Amino acid sequence: MTETRTTPTVAIWDLPLRLFHWLLAAAVLGSWITHQLGASAFTWHVWFGYCTLVLVSFRLLWGFFGPRHARFSSFVRGPRAAWAYARGLFHDDGPTYPGHNPLGGWMTLLLLALLLAQGSSGLFANDEITDTGPLYGHVSDATSDWLTGWHHRLANVLWVAIGMHVAAVLAYLLIKKDNLIGAMVSGRKHGAHMGAEAGIRGSRIWLAVVLAAACAGLLYWVVSTAPAGSMEMFF
Repeated sequence: MTETRTTPTVAIWDLPLRLFHWLLAAAVLGSWITHQLGASAFTWHVWFGYCTLVLVSFRLLWGFFGPRHARFSSFVRGPRAAWAYARGLFHDDGPTYPGHNPLGGWMTLLLLALLLAQGSSGLFANDEITDTGPLYGHVSDATSDWLTGWHHRLANVLWVAIGMHVAAVLAYLLIKKDNLIGAMVSGRKHGAHMGAEAGIRGSRIWLAVVLAAACAGLLYWVVSTAPAGSMEMFF
């Protein structure tokens, strides 16, 4: 249902979650662009890969410690809820949710899983010439080759999932007149279908800083203490 301009808005998405969303989009896009540019942009490609791993790791933690709508417990629902939402998707009397709906919740999990698998496989990958991931020394050549193959295959699956995500967001904007992009920028949604109690009271910024720093520190430790070899990472 189209909302009027006088409809009050409710704070739904916290600042750390919004920053995560847009930084992750930039990191994934940057990783793809620098991969297409080839060896000359490989250093930047590496850093975009590291950033993606840190961001995904942070989001997994934020799913347990963040404000209510960022938590997995608030949007991960079973097949019955997902089917009920899908049936009423484009009906005014369909179920509504302040945060992620059941379908969006499963897409969130899928994207996080793909990005984590893609980045993690890159840590062990090789290009069959000179460059290897920082954890290449932990596995055999055959295992590295196997992970490299999955690294490339997962990239194709990831882009399909990203395309589905973007298509869904555009469908909500054009058909349901629900601006999910604007909500992920401002953090607020129109409150006609929810009360003020659905909103969040704070963003827990300092906790987010600590968790993000911990994720970055852990990745640095894993890479810097890896067996002797190339410190470069494919992503």
